[in-house]
Amino acid sequence: MKDVIEAVYSPCYGKVEKIFVNKDSYVYEWEKLMLIHTLDNHKVEIKAGVSGHVVSLEVMENQNVLNETVLIKLKDDLLITGSE
Repeated sequence: MKDVIEAVYSPCYGKVEKIFVNKDSYVYEWEKLMLIHTLDNHKVEIKAGVSGHVVSLEVMENQNVLNETVLIKLKDDLLITGSE
């Protein structure tokens, strides 16, 4: 079976305040991945949309990000959850 890699994008402009996972970490669907401090002084939690392993972290803490910046890439484990 071919690997399915999912990208997680920034929904806003801001600065990466905290990253809660590492490369190769296993994450569950809707798990908190990182926190972005927006330009208008809000904090946005970035959560996983799928469960699987972190393939790569595309940003670092304290890095400025734009809307639609790729933050993390996840290898989807293709497990169906009961979250919907």
